[in-house]
Amino acid sequence: MRVLVMGGTWFLGRHIVEQALARGWAVTTFNRGRSKPDVTGVHAIRGDRTVLKDLKQLAAAGPWNAVVDTSSSEMAPRDVLMAVRALRPRAARWVHVSTVSVYEGWPHRLLTEGSRVLDCPADADASFGYTGPDGSPTTYGFQKAGAERAVSETFGDQSVLLRPGVILGPGEYVGRLPWWLNRAAVGGDILAPGPPGRRIQPVDVRDVAGFALDQCAEASTGPLNVAHPEGITFSDFLEASLGVSGGVGRFVWARPEVLADHGVKQWTELPLWRTHRGVWAVDCSRAVQAGLRCRPIAETVADTWAWLQSDGRPVDHPRWAEHGIGRDKEAEVLADLL
Repeated sequence: MRVLVMGGTWFLGRHIVEQALARGWAVTTFNRGRSKPDVTGVHAIRGDRTVLKDLKQLAAAGPWNAVVDTSSSEMAPRDVLMAVRALRPRAARWVHVSTVSVYEGWPHRLLTEGSRVLDCPADADASFGYTGPDGSPTTYGFQKAGAERAVSETFGDQSVLLRPGVILGPGEYVGRLPWWLNRAAVGGDILAPGPPGRRIQPVDVRDVAGFALDQCAEASTGPLNVAHPEGITFSDFLEASLGVSGGVGRFVWARPEVLADHGVKQWTELPLWRTHRGVWAVDCSRAVQAGLRCRPIAETVADTWAWLQSDGRPVDHPRWAEHGIGRDKEAEVLADLL
């Protein structure tokens, strides 16, 4: 199997490359070489995917059985369209990593692959779309929907659209799970967003990587929601973080209205917390039928802590700084609860 990975040097892309090499596949990566070194054993090609000349030079290195695209999150749809058109003659299949944010109803309603998707042209530029007053929909969601359209229109039934929600695990650059782990390690009274029994569905990056590679060789087509089918309660998630970090403390659970009164920002100040009913109501049964297998989330928590303790260093990314409540603000909320 010959596979081209767009990106391939950090987090999901790196795990995809490592697993592909472990399968004995011939792997080409295409990136600018600015984030991290390529994995040993790949054929690394340098270039900018928004430059047609670079894409044409890349195409000359083909053909490939499949392309796995992990690097389009910041790309306008028209840039994705340019890439898929340039590579279509040299690639039999395209596995595209997208997001649940493409759904018109996210995060308000239960989502299946049949849910309505935001409308964005395949040739839209970076200005297309808008963010709603309550944070839904998002410009990001519109852009990703347009990118999906570019892939589908070009590769047809040889395209697979993976729509994950939250991806966690070793190498995470966003900072959600690392923040909870580092906060748990400090211990003491730890502010936690209630209710404790609410189930969340983050998925391990290694499981997403394996599933993406499986789709290179399978007959699946179209969209696949990628989320943890069993999930984990928020209480068990936080207790796992406390346990593996060795922190000595307790969680103090706050009702959503208490957090709102103190202006605690959902999704960022207390990572993974959001009150919208659909945020963790993603139907992934089609992906499970297609072979998605997810390890227990507690294992993801433990392995991420081990990575952090082994001098794990994520790629510098501005989203890392967005996550986590300040200690003064946390103490203020805790004072009202205790």
